[in-house]
Amino acid sequence: MSYEIVIGLEVHVELATKSKIFCGCTTEFGGAPNTHTCPICLGMPGVLPVLNKSVLEYATRAGLALKCEIAEFSKFDRKNYFYPDLPKAYQISQYDLPICTQGHIDIQLGDGIKKIGITRIHMEEDAGKLLHGEGALDFADYSLVDLNRTGVPLIEIVSEPDIRSPEEARLYLEKLKSILQYIEVSDCKMQEGSLRCDGNISVRPVGQKEFGTKTELKNMNSFKALEKALEYEAKRQIEVLEDGGKIKQETRRWDEARGVTIAMRGKEEAHDYRYFPDPDLVPIIIDRGWVAEIENNLPELPEAKKERFVNQYSLPEYDADILTISRRLADFYEEIVNGFNNPKVVSNWVMGELLRILKDEGKELEEITLTPGHMIEMLQLIEKGTISGKIAKTVFEEMFYTGKRAAEIVEEKGLTQISDEGALVAIVEEVIAKNQKSVEDYKNGKEKALGAIVGQVMKATKGRANPEMVNKLIKERI
Repeated sequence: MSYEIVIGLEVHVELATKSKIFCGCTTEFGGAPNTHTCPICLGMPGVLPVLNKSVLEYATRAGLALKCEIAEFSKFDRKNYFYPDLPKAYQISQYDLPICTQGHIDIQLGDGIKKIGITRIHMEEDAGKLLHGEGALDFADYSLVDLNRTGVPLIEIVSEPDIRSPEEARLYLEKLKSILQYIEVSDCKMQEGSLRCDGNISVRPVGQKEFGTKTELKNMNSFKALEKALEYEAKRQIEVLEDGGKIKQETRRWDEARGVTIAMRGKEEAHDYRYFPDPDLVPIIIDRGWVAEIENNLPELPEAKKERFVNQYSLPEYDADILTISRRLADFYEEIVNGFNNPKVVSNWVMGELLRILKDEGKELEEITLTPGHMIEMLQLIEKGTISGKIAKTVFEEMFYTGKRAAEIVEEKGLTQISDEGALVAIVEEVIAKNQKSVEDYKNGKEKALGAIVGQVMKATKGRANPEMVNKLIKERI
């Protein structure tokens, strides 16, 4: 029997405000445990929360970027449950009247564009963090509570169950992250918990309208983990059904080391969180003019930027797609093009050498000293014939690691391209004399043989010879 996978994602996004959602405590990551706290976020008796207006603005900005309807009237609710890292024994969230509803994200698949619906976006406060002692989670002899994160503002973005494969889930999350970074509402650093994703997944026989029993997956802290966890869970559920069993509605966590999902707790019955409107917070009534002002100030979003790159710079769609993944990368690229007007050449260097070395070093663009100015100067040296493309790769790496300018590196290391015909003639003639077999092969129509001779000349000059001149001199003498 063939099965269809049905996936919906719940994404928690930590907003990049300077202070928490209902108090003035800092949202800065890190810090000694329990030092970024005050009586309000610790839930002391008699305190009153006050909504941080920036949180409302960021949530609205996210909703507009994700094509949502912005509610003119919404409210906060208390979600009641007990957990050691929740000091008030309730979380302030939004229940039946969220700030944003009915949005969508378009993802690019091999056979076209697919629209993934967004059910809602709501604001809420984060809980604290538990640090467990030695041993497995269930057997740790103690747990410590750090409440620095308590009250940090979040938005939860809930998708429709429109996702039909783990790959689509990854593409959706990548696109969501890109949009949120473009509009600067979050840094979306998964390693710091700024972007956290839970997945609801079920399978059903192809053609069946009713959804199957779903499980909820936790602990997916990277795009790769998300895709692998969903792949494993879909396969597990299908195997259970094929063996005549039934899927249990439960929460499972992803064990990265073992590559499996593990049952955490049952969810046969929905939790009764006893939601009710928070009596300490007034309802939120939004002025349409204020929403329009936020919308007018939204930056160019990834899809629009991609389309512009294709049209303005005559780039292939693939290049434009890569270059607009992040706003910072797109801006970096455009700054280079403004100083060196050859968009495709710039694209090749950014997508090739720059992204390669960033990946190798595990760094983000904002962490490096290399600037668009460095790249412009290097490309100008290539254009002038001062250095070859091959030598430029050496120069680029030196610029990346040291922050030195291209001209300075070329001078220090003596990397200037040899374009003096007189200086190259003797080397070319010596190489021809030592490679008579390649010469005969070329005369007999084997074009590749010429490349071998050119390679020997480049080797003899340590890559500094002008390749065009070398080709010309070799052909004249064969």
